[in-house]
Amino acid sequence: MKKFLTIAAITILTACNNQQQPLNTATNSIQGTWKLISGTTIEKNDTAVTDYTKDKSFIKVIDASHFAFMGHDLNKGKDSATAFFSSGGGKYELNDSNYTEHLEYCNAREWEGNDFHFTIAIHNDTLTQQGIEKIDSIGVNRINIEKYVRLK
Repeated sequence: MKKFLTIAAITILTACNNQQQPLNTATNSIQGTWKLISGTTIEKNDTAVTDYTKDKSFIKVIDASHFAFMGHDLNKGKDSATAFFSSGGGKYELNDSNYTEHLEYCNAREWEGNDFHFTIAIHNDTLTQQGIEKIDSIGVNRINIEKYVRLK
């Protein structure tokens, strides 16, 4: 019986030592496809809120190392007053709730090559990201708050 218990204990310990480390749940929880529901920008004393559930659609896709976003107007706008299109992507880093996007590709080319630092919070199927978008060369310096829901 002692021999059986010894072999069982060695087998269990060996199995435990050979298992992979658990994946970072914070990193895993951010991965997926997210639909933007609202965006708020605050610049100086001006606040603009955009509802992305009506005339616009915008998604962000995040995998283990990269993110991509794309959005457009739902009315197939033909002029500058009604047309909307945005896309971009690159690598990202996530450390706890600190999320940094390294924007490598963007239809607004002057945004490329910049890093954007955000704080994120995920509660159930909702992701909120908030941070400062600052690009001195084009005069952008604003707080950006985005609220997403996970697409299933």
